[in-house]
Amino acid sequence: MARDPNAATLGARSRALVTYAVRLTRTPHAIDAHDVEALREAGLDDRGIHDLASVTAYFNFVNRMASGLGVPLEESDTG
Repeated sequence: MARDPNAATLGARSRALVTYAVRLTRTPHAIDAHDVEALREAGLDDRGIHDLASVTAYFNFVNRMASGLGVPLEESDTG
């Protein structure tokens, strides 16, 4: 999952969550109503969509702050 989220074996709901999170991370300007509708079709309500967007955006913010301040990455157990 960490190396290639698109290749991970996931159920439909988890796939929708990961697809949205990756798109929001890599191409936030490309998010549109179709992305939100895909989340609704996967069973998310407004709060779930808001939570997903918030957590994804916050994680990206924290990582960009750390990178911008030169904070070294922690070593991964997954190699």
